[in-house]
Amino acid sequence: MRSGSALKWLLDEKGEPSIRARERIPLEGWGGDILSKQLAGGWWVSGESLYRPKYLSTNWMLLILSDLGLTKSDARIGKACEVWIDRMGKEDGGFGLEGSKKGHLCITGNCARALVRFGYSEHPHVRTAFEWMVKNSAEKGGWSCFGSGRNLDSWEPMSAFAVYPRQRWTKSMTVAVEKAAEYYLEKEMHIQGSPYEPWYRFHYPVHYYYDLLVGLDFMTALGYGGDKRLGHAIAGLKRKRTPEGVWNLDAIHPDLEGGAADWYSAHPKHAPTPFALEKVGEPSKMVTLRALTVLKRLEE
Repeated sequence: MRSGSALKWLLDEKGEPSIRARERIPLEGWGGDILSKQLAGGWWVSGESLYRPKYLSTNWMLLILSDLGLTKSDARIGKACEVWIDRMGKEDGGFGLEGSKKGHLCITGNCARALVRFGYSEHPHVRTAFEWMVKNSAEKGGWSCFGSGRNLDSWEPMSAFAVYPRQRWTKSMTVAVEKAAEYYLEKEMHIQGSPYEPWYRFHYPVHYYYDLLVGLDFMTALGYGGDKRLGHAIAGLKRKRTPEGVWNLDAIHPDLEGGAADWYSAHPKHAPTPFALEKVGEPSKMVTLRALTVLKRLEE
């Protein structure tokens, strides 16, 4: 009953057929609002940088629009993506900051995931991005951001492979994902150093940050929902469900504690501008949709 009422709430009680509902996304609501702010060159805020300011510029708006179900069939998405690929695609096969010669893990994973969702899975640079992620994976499984060693925060490649068509996977891709999945499972999705509270709060947009719902999303999408080592994360997901059957937005990024918060305090010019679609502490459609999707996969 709770899942049914939550689904009705997600649909605004209109209950429209999925095709008609999808047609409304670029015209109204969050999708329509974001697209209305797109500038003539295909970017947001400024054509000077697609990545800055965080989290308001082109890179970040495209990540959200991909979550909302937009595709390159909308000419505005197509125009923005062509600029994105051209300016952030790197010669080594990955995606990275403008001005950099090499791909960056977080950016490559996020770009690859979004571009596949937008309909670019056959694009040559999307293909090389997946090959880049395999090449840059740790031998023992998983990924390392900024050379800090394998860590749970380096989740973006897993989310990209979760949406990449399986028929396009090479043997090396399969091996890389299997090793990374085992890394997350042996950590039970949360065991790494001292407990880190932001991982237990659910967010949207997720940007390049990890939390337990982010982890459950890609692990269940990749087919690991039956592994008992997900038990801690699943219990936490169910525990956070409200009596109404939905989930709240716990926080928006940057939601930092410890060393990360100290770094931003010491480097204020690098601090991002928070961006949210919903209000913290209130029921979240984006969080609820992801949570219900995870539970549906677990049932299947």
